[in-house]
Amino acid sequence: MDEVAEFAEHRPRLFGLAYRMLGEAAEAEDVLQDAYLRWAASGPVEVPVAWLTKVVTNLCLSRLSSARARREKYVGPWLPEPIPTDDGRLGPLETVEQRESLSFGVLMLLERLTPPERAAFVLREAFGYRHAEIADVLDIDEAHARQLYRRAREHVGEPRRRFTASPAHREEIVLRFIAAATEGDVAGLEKLLAEDVVSWSDGGGKVTAARRPVMGPSNVARMICGLAAHPRAAGMDIELRTVNGRPAVVLSEAGALYMVLAFEFADDRVAALHSVLNPDKLAYAAAHGM
Repeated sequence: MDEVAEFAEHRPRLFGLAYRMLGEAAEAEDVLQDAYLRWAASGPVEVPVAWLTKVVTNLCLSRLSSARARREKYVGPWLPEPIPTDDGRLGPLETVEQRESLSFGVLMLLERLTPPERAAFVLREAFGYRHAEIADVLDIDEAHARQLYRRAREHVGEPRRRFTASPAHREEIVLRFIAAATEGDVAGLEKLLAEDVVSWSDGGGKVTAARRPVMGPSNVARMICGLAAHPRAAGMDIELRTVNGRPAVVLSEAGALYMVLAFEFADDRVAALHSVLNPDKLAYAAAHGM
């Protein structure tokens, strides 16, 4: 197998790793480009996937410090870039851990971690690496790798609430959400929301969006119904897609992607809403069929 074909074989897994590390699709693509250039210049490698995983992880670690500085100056809440996950571009999503590590909720929690903690968490949770393998990737001893993972789990929180119903059940809740919002049914919408529901909006200062999280079922329901009643909403197309492993509502205006609204669930209700409106954050999704 030539080097191009071999890199292409591992690409979905590597992109999934870089995206989980950075929360940004464009940055993840840049990392893979850098990794490929190193791969092409490296000569024969005994275990390609291990070599590439180490290179991608360390390239991400180098970028995370500058990314954190940018996010501290970000206008309003920072959310990850939405990624369609119904086409295999993020590698295997066979386990609960693999799917959950892509969710907006978990990716936002990972912002609390130091870069090495984030790497240890992602490699362990999403890819099932043993502590000894994580130690090799990060060039540390195994005891240190265990400590990084333990601290990461403490910061992220355990147990994290998980919604175990079928995808069909989740889609049903989202469809009921859309119906209540478009009908202006505030009371019906409230019934779908958890008591501690939070709505986050990311406009990045580029478009109008709430700059603080909206909390509580009454406040969130009224906000959503108000937005749905806006005259501009009447001309938008609504599509249900799978984004970051969860059902999401995709809004388009005149054929252009306008917003991705991603859902987090707990106890058969919507626990969090993540609205991405910043056009820079939507560019990757728009370019890949969303």
